[in-house]
Amino acid sequence: MLTPAEAEKLILTQIPTFPVQECPLAKAHGRILREDIRADRDLPPFDRVTMDGYALRSSSLVEGVRKFVAEGVQAAGMRPFELSDAAAACVEIMTGAVLPIRADCVVPYESTTRDVEANVVTIDINAAKNTMAGSAVHARGSDFKANDLIVAKGTKLTGREIAVAASCGCATLQVSQQPKIAVVGTGDELVEVDAIVAPHQIRRSNDYALRAALIAAGYPQIERFHLHDMRHEIEHQLWHILAEFDIVLLTGGVSKGKFDYLPEVLETLEVKKIFQGVAQRPGKPFWFGMSSRQVAVFALPGNPVSAYTCLHRYVLPALAKSSGHMGIKTHTIRLDAAVQFNPPLAYLLPVQLIDDGKGGPTARPNPTNSSGDFAGLVDTDGFVELPADKKEFPAGTVANYWPWV
Repeated sequence: MLTPAEAEKLILTQIPTFPVQECPLAKAHGRILREDIRADRDLPPFDRVTMDGYALRSSSLVEGVRKFVAEGVQAAGMRPFELSDAAAACVEIMTGAVLPIRADCVVPYESTTRDVEANVVTIDINAAKNTMAGSAVHARGSDFKANDLIVAKGTKLTGREIAVAASCGCATLQVSQQPKIAVVGTGDELVEVDAIVAPHQIRRSNDYALRAALIAAGYPQIERFHLHDMRHEIEHQLWHILAEFDIVLLTGGVSKGKFDYLPEVLETLEVKKIFQGVAQRPGKPFWFGMSSRQVAVFALPGNPVSAYTCLHRYVLPALAKSSGHMGIKTHTIRLDAAVQFNPPLAYLLPVQLIDDGKGGPTARPNPTNSSGDFAGLVDTDGFVELPADKKEFPAGTVANYWPWV
């Protein structure tokens, strides 16, 4: 049976990359960038004043000039003034304005006094000594030069990258197309949340939980379906779903039970099984395959904890890879309590993040009562993966960590 790492590698090897599409900048937040964003000009594009005050020549201060004549006022967005040849020339200037021509520094208001009637600005002696060329000036091109790479393709776009794109004139961006995802719950025992529930029935939760997590991860195009344990219904509906969607998530009906029709139906529908079964708990029956039109099919166990954990361990990383997301990293964390686990399986253990008192988090084991105890996940933040080759994991053990989205 495959280890979790082997299963993940097979999935990432098989799953195709999503197409590229043009996206308006205003709708690009959360999308995966598929082109580099480069500076279209120097940043900042001019010598930018960073304080309100007076722009002048630093050489005049060196020569002992402390009284200056204000030759004008310049606000942000105005064309730059040009100082006269007079050593005592200055321009009243506002934050964000272009540094006036022939000026090379700014003395802030608080370091000056001004005689309004005489139009004379006096520079404090300390400011006169400490002001030099470049003072209170954000120099042109000091952040990035024209054509410098600022945001690399494969980045998930947040407000920071959107700001860069806007400042570089990118009205549209090349991003990954968002996949259409079908989330399919199976089982006669399932009823809708607003239906009258009999003692032998349970309300649908998996499809709601998976849909919510997928949306939170940046994949909003999702439809939910429910299939009863009837082979002809499963085959008919799945044929249409496989023809319409890019990604299919199935929950339940994938084990060895008498009414678990999914594996044979998927084979009938020409979905090639890549693997079935992973040496892990929860989620051991996990199944993965690819259809003839390259639709990735993830058949997750029906138990809610298993399905939710497999989504985070395998499905979300696969979607990120298909989207071209290059920023996915595996995080590690230390256990703050000892754990024992006897079966020869990897243990995907829910944990709660705890402040270790030293400025960092540790993972407190918080296992659910069973793989059906979905409510037990409410007080957890994610899960750690403990390898199958050990049975005891002392406090302080470093393990790979996956946060819930």
